[in-house]
Amino acid sequence: MMRLPGAQVVVLGMFAGSLLAQTAPPATPVPAPAPPPSKAEAGLEEAVNWKWSVAPSAAKDWGMPLPDELKPKDPAAAAEDPKPVEVRPTTYEVQKGDALVKIARKFNMTVAQLKQFNELKNDRIVIGQSLKIPTPGEILAMEPPPPPPPEPGKENEEGKKKKKEPSMEDEDYEPMTLEQLEMETVLIQVFLDREMFSCGAIDGKEGPTFQKITQLYQSMHPELADPHELRKKALAELKQPYANYVLRADDFRFIKVRDIPPAAIAVTPPGAKKEKPKPGKPAAPKLPPPLSYEEMVAEHFLGYASAWEFVAERFHCDEAFLRRLNDKVGDKPAVGTIFQVPNVIPYEIEKAGDQALQPAADPQKPVTAEIVDVSILKVSRDGKLIAAMPLASARPGLRGRGSWTVLDAIAQPKLVTKHEPREAPKATADAPAATPAPAPVAEKEETLAAGPNNPVGVVWINLAKAKSKDALSYGLHGTGIPAQMKSKEGIGGFRMTNWDIDRAVRLLPAGTPLVWPAEVVKPRR
Repeated sequence: MMRLPGAQVVVLGMFAGSLLAQTAPPATPVPAPAPPPSKAEAGLEEAVNWKWSVAPSAAKDWGMPLPDELKPKDPAAAAEDPKPVEVRPTTYEVQKGDALVKIARKFNMTVAQLKQFNELKNDRIVIGQSLKIPTPGEILAMEPPPPPPPEPGKENEEGKKKKKEPSMEDEDYEPMTLEQLEMETVLIQVFLDREMFSCGAIDGKEGPTFQKITQLYQSMHPELADPHELRKKALAELKQPYANYVLRADDFRFIKVRDIPPAAIAVTPPGAKKEKPKPGKPAAPKLPPPLSYEEMVAEHFLGYASAWEFVAERFHCDEAFLRRLNDKVGDKPAVGTIFQVPNVIPYEIEKAGDQALQPAADPQKPVTAEIVDVSILKVSRDGKLIAAMPLASARPGLRGRGSWTVLDAIAQPKLVTKHEPREAPKATADAPAATPAPAPVAEKEETLAAGPNNPVGVVWINLAKAKSKDALSYGLHGTGIPAQMKSKEGIGGFRMTNWDIDRAVRLLPAGTPLVWPAEVVKPRR
């Protein structure tokens, strides 16, 4: 029987197709696009869409019991203040291999400053020689060295010109190091902070907020409009830009150290070389993850997550800056650890609530307040600006430009909710419309306990519309995320750092008018 060649081709083709179908790998599934990062404060991704009420907490709930290992055995000894401990030495003994440039760099100064302070005529030093080390304040107070004499035959062609007094701008002077420039900025930030013109978290950087606050202060003190005059005034008032702080056992009443999960710690594979941090750049700190909403609700006190956070807030500074300033201190500082800190008047959280928050109104010297560009709170008394502090909008879609009235203040606030959806904000030029995600109403109220890491911080100030006494659902308050308060949405209204709101409330008597002026739109040309 004859077989048709075409039939073989068809059969073989079908067989081959079947074989390919059985052996072909399955199609790779296309991964779903990653959701955009949340704009909300960690743990509040859904909570920002609910109605919240503010209530005071009991005084007994402010703080936590000390762990057994930190409880003092002798109560009398615990009451004693720790003795001041010197961090920066006043003298240094020259070691083998030392040079002036190496020693100067070690203590954040220039060679010229080290020589000037020790009255050295040349760069020669010997092993065992004792050199005096100036404090940061003494460095800032030093006069720059005179310029070197001109070389023979290169005198100024205009010899009759009047000799100019030496200044920091002269090219002949040794330029300041980055550390010294930072120290100069810290000096001004600390001075302004003490004058109630806060730059927010002190970080040694001349950012936009620093520039605005400095200009506001100089507008009230025209005699300090020259930066050199401002520097001289700051140095005369402070003497030192930095101070020392010794971590106490009692501080841990407000610190609940959170463990770092193993997954958050980088592990070097066997045989691989451990990467060392670059010179001048400390290794990235190991930080605990933020609490989830469920974890926040379970806490009886929302305290600091680390001693670093506690010290940074106490001394009005950025935690990353504090870590860099104390790069020899580990991730979990213990009692007795010595910190170098900005020389501000510290925010003492343990004394919160000891005194009345708001002052009595004085009709002879009325107080007014103003929100400027949703970035600064200005407070004036009798028409004179007396304080300016950074501010940011926490509530999504917050609106209401116009006039308000400051009502009462709540110390150590806690937050309560039943997951009821809040009213969707209307679209404005400041914030587009957003619809809150629906959520089932809780059977019973849930509470976010008081504490410095409560989303509204340590103080809540009720606000009302002008000529009204009914408190609004938003107010002026603190924050648990000072480093992110301008970039993350949260609960409340207008937030400030905890140390700033604690000072601002003591300037704002009940009845103070608060103005949020509308933006003036300039016509196009």
